[in-house]
Amino acid sequence: MDIILIPGLWLDGSSWDEVVPVLEQAGHRARPLTLPGMGSVAADRSDVTLRDHVDAVVAAVDASEGNVVLVGHSAGGGLAHAAVDARPDRVARVIYIGGFPTADGNPIAAGFTTDGGDVPLPDWSAFEDEDLADLDDDAKARFRERAIPSPARVTEDPQQLANDRRYDVPVTVIATEFTSDMLRGWVADGLAPVRELTKIRDVEYVDLPTGHWPQFTKPVELGRAIVTAIERA
Repeated sequence: MDIILIPGLWLDGSSWDEVVPVLEQAGHRARPLTLPGMGSVAADRSDVTLRDHVDAVVAAVDASEGNVVLVGHSAGGGLAHAAVDARPDRVARVIYIGGFPTADGNPIAAGFTTDGGDVPLPDWSAFEDEDLADLDDDAKARFRERAIPSPARVTEDPQQLANDRRYDVPVTVIATEFTSDMLRGWVADGLAPVRELTKIRDVEYVDLPTGHWPQFTKPVELGRAIVTAIERA
């Protein structure tokens, strides 16, 4: 099975480096993506749109043999959901890590401070303590050193979805800085950020207690959780 790994904001494909071996040892083909404008800090991101990122994920699906699993971290979950909308027959399962599928018309990650066409990694004080769990000072320094500003339009452009067959594709949500019980409560209450989950016909919730970036804090456990979700499917 091809597993397409979609990074969240400020990250490129190398952010999955410690997860990939776990997936490959289980016999899968890991395909970590570096999205448009995320190749280097010096790249020009001013004209990179949400559609550019979605198209890059869809192109990865099209380039794979057979069905794929999409894994979206954080804002990458919005990209995964849009790719499912475009290719529902090609996706066997979607796995969301610390994030949710973004509904039609909503931005995937609005609210961050922009600098021209960029969204730089904010100061750590902008995040909740739960987000930063297990991310010690050395890990924070390494993260900031590798961080690449995300394109502002990717965070602000409205999601564009049109195919209700996206709701037929099974989903696993790996709960990291929040618990699956908390998430079930949000879904039951119909909160806007998780409203798409109420429409998906097959959703499972898995707990992986850590912070918002388990690919750095618990990469082996994250890889195993992904493999287990695929095996259950």
